Amino acid sequence: MAAEQGERALVAQWRDILALHARTQCELDRALSGHGLCASDFEVLDVLAECSAADGVPSYRVQEISERVHLSQSALSRLIARLEKDGLVRRCVCPEDRRGVRVTLTGKGRALHGEVRPVQRAVLTRMLADG
Repeated sequence: MAAEQGERALVAQWRDILALHARTQCELDRALSGHGLCASDFEVLDVLAECSAADGVPSYRVQEISERVHLSQSALSRLIARLEKDGLVRRCVCPEDRRGVRVTLTGKGRALHGEVRPVQRAVLTRMLADG
């Protein structure tokens, strides 16, 4: 009986986490849509902005980005292609491994990130304040 209650509580907690994630994702998509972005687009821009600010390295390999934004390789490749088409990122061959691709923010991408970052952070603050 106690094991069943513990299991139900665990499953309920998991479902609460999923629901909070879904609500937050939808709210981010709504807030960012006015800037021509969705939550995943912004997440890639944010990761690229953080990497260049943190260690001076202006780019990440696609594989490194996928580990940070939790998208499949193919979904991330399509997203990066769309961001590149919009002039927000640039792809180039990885000098240390010519099979790899590096992605970096363009000036336009950095400017848009700076404009939209406060919007995204405000949504996160509002949605996650109560945990």
